[in-house]
Amino acid sequence: MWKASGGPKGSSGPAAAAAAALTCLLVTGTLLVTVGHRSGADPARPPAGPPARPAGAASPSASTSSAESGRAFSSYFRKLTRERRALSGPPRSSAPPAPVERLSAADLFIAVKTTARFHRQRLDLLLDTWVSRNMQQTFVFTDGEDEKLRKRMGAQLINTNCSAAHNRQALSCKMALEYDTYIHSGRKWFCHVDDDNYVNVGALLKLLSQYRHAGDVYIGRPSLERPIEATQRLAAARTRQVRFWFATGGAGFCLSRGLALKMRPWASGGAFAATADHIRLPDDCAVGYIAEALLGVGLTRSPLFHSHLENLGLVSDIHNQVTLSYGTVGNSRNTVSLRGPFSGKEDPTRFRSVHCLLHPDAARCPGPPAL
Repeated sequence: MWKASGGPKGSSGPAAAAAAALTCLLVTGTLLVTVGHRSGADPARPPAGPPARPAGAASPSASTSSAESGRAFSSYFRKLTRERRALSGPPRSSAPPAPVERLSAADLFIAVKTTARFHRQRLDLLLDTWVSRNMQQTFVFTDGEDEKLRKRMGAQLINTNCSAAHNRQALSCKMALEYDTYIHSGRKWFCHVDDDNYVNVGALLKLLSQYRHAGDVYIGRPSLERPIEATQRLAAARTRQVRFWFATGGAGFCLSRGLALKMRPWASGGAFAATADHIRLPDDCAVGYIAEALLGVGLTRSPLFHSHLENLGLVSDIHNQVTLSYGTVGNSRNTVSLRGPFSGKEDPTRFRSVHCLLHPDAARCPGPPAL
């Protein structure tokens, strides 16, 4: 069992286990974390100071005024810093870093996790957009045979025969097959995404080229603001608490081959499901546990990965984002804000419009206007 580090002490039993499963399984939930300012707020204006004192009025103590002003401005700048960090990510240098390695799409293994009931609703959209240009790099892991999909993908479609349920065991079953298939491929980078992600392969290659595939690299985006804490079971009925970060599978993450090979004792040949069960965490959390808690390889955070758990309307600079997503909250769509050749009714996820922005020559994109 585990808890988010820094939470209330003494949490245990069924309530804590349920909280653990809920947090790690948010990757397919409908929670929207809204980042930004309340409507009408001016983010550039600090809170107003105290009102002017009428002439002749008694002056309040300097210490009280100073304390109140200090608290107001401190609160304002903390809020502003959090929002700027959420929107902008790490500070950018004036020039992009030089690549450490030259990569091509053939170096990538992109695993897409899905389930049979989403084949038409989600996978067809991916096959019409980003997968259409990266078929040899993309492997779809599902839980049911699909003749129509098989004709489009051939051997790139992998029926795991795992359960279609959305629980720890079923998710870990699919991740175990993803890992083993990647290891056998011999490729340099393993990247996992969900069936509601758009992958900008050009941006992905640009990002990964800044690292060595033979090194230890675990890169993605966490969904929590602090590391989680899990109970690791040891011999002789002993346990110990471990803390680690994990990248949410709902935004996608990547592992270098060097790190993936070191994960073998806990991930290969069915061991991954046993590892996830050992700490009672779903698949993406278990990847973080193996990488950081067992191998000491920390998560490299990247703001270029995006899931439906964030306010996607704030995402800009589409050309440089690695993954995008979509979702709904109530009756509202959570998508990137983008003008494109398709209306919101024609393209509710905005994936088709994103695809035409990145690849205007794509077959399904409207051509340039006639002269």
